[in-house]
Amino acid sequence: MTLRSILRKWTERYFSDEEAVILLIVLVIGFAVVIWLGGMLAPFFTALVIAFLLQGVVNMLTRRHVPNMVAVAIVFLGFISLMLAMGFLLMPLLWNQLVNLVQETPKMLSNGEDWLVNLHTHYPNLIKPDEIQNWISSTAKQFTVYGQRAVSLSIASLGNVIALIIYLVLVPILVFFMLKDREKLVSFVLSFMPEKRGLMNRIWNEMDDQIANYVRGKVVEIVIVGTVSYASFSFFGLQYTALLAVLVGFSVLIPFIGAAVATLPVAAVAGFQFGLTDQFAYVLIAYGIIQALDGNVLVPILFSEAVNLHPVSIILAVLFFGGIWGVWGVFFAIPLATLLKALMTAWPRSLHGTSVQEIP
Repeated sequence: MTLRSILRKWTERYFSDEEAVILLIVLVIGFAVVIWLGGMLAPFFTALVIAFLLQGVVNMLTRRHVPNMVAVAIVFLGFISLMLAMGFLLMPLLWNQLVNLVQETPKMLSNGEDWLVNLHTHYPNLIKPDEIQNWISSTAKQFTVYGQRAVSLSIASLGNVIALIIYLVLVPILVFFMLKDREKLVSFVLSFMPEKRGLMNRIWNEMDDQIANYVRGKVVEIVIVGTVSYASFSFFGLQYTALLAVLVGFSVLIPFIGAAVATLPVAAVAGFQFGLTDQFAYVLIAYGIIQALDGNVLVPILFSEAVNLHPVSIILAVLFFGGIWGVWGVFFAIPLATLLKALMTAWPRSLHGTSVQEIP
């Protein structure tokens, strides 16, 4: 059997259906637009994601006999109020703690050097003086590089401020009209689609609730984990509480990896502040309990209806989509992996009797 005949049979099996070919073209165009025009259309995509999240709240209000326009106004005003609260309350606090952390970094490095010297004194065979000097030199070089990057970012801050202003103006306007004229916009998009779209409808109906529940559940998870972390760190008097709590909250975006990465700054700050004392151990134990409760209690409650994906599939999705779209790719890695699974499962086959194997 030649390669040409193999390719012909494979094409006849998976692309003999006209609807499958149209769906493939739609997916290719959609991914191409996001990849190549993502930077230009970033405010639009941001507003689309936010409107998608808020539409569930609008639907909940309309089911309780609230007029659609009133529900849209309530949800939109609540969204604006939340953004203003974050901008005027949370962001200044995080910025101040970040500035203080940068200023305290030289002192932390000095304490770390003293700790290594003491470690060498007590355990001379465990670590050598040359290794200590190499570690100190390497760390100093890294912080020099970070300082140069910070200077370059501050020089280019004018462009960042302009981009931020554009986001602050355009995104709320787009969100409002996407909520207000949702039916018109959906009808306009569907007018470009073929009349025969049963496959598209099946996949969309399967994914709509799952993606919406996942994204909203992930937002709730970030808020709960961040809030509990803030309360726990404040109880122990840990420095940079708000900054670390936000970091721990957003670490849940990256399954398996995020919790391990967030452990390093929490342990570093607690170690420099308390030393190797009981207080340091209590902070790490509290952090471990938070992560355990998140993974074994909170996640099953919030995502009980989500499609199960193998951990290898999740990690590959995070690496792939995160590499393409950065933070947004990491955030939507699991929904996109679930979408790919739904596509593979629902994709029509022309050969009769062929069983569809479920992708883990």
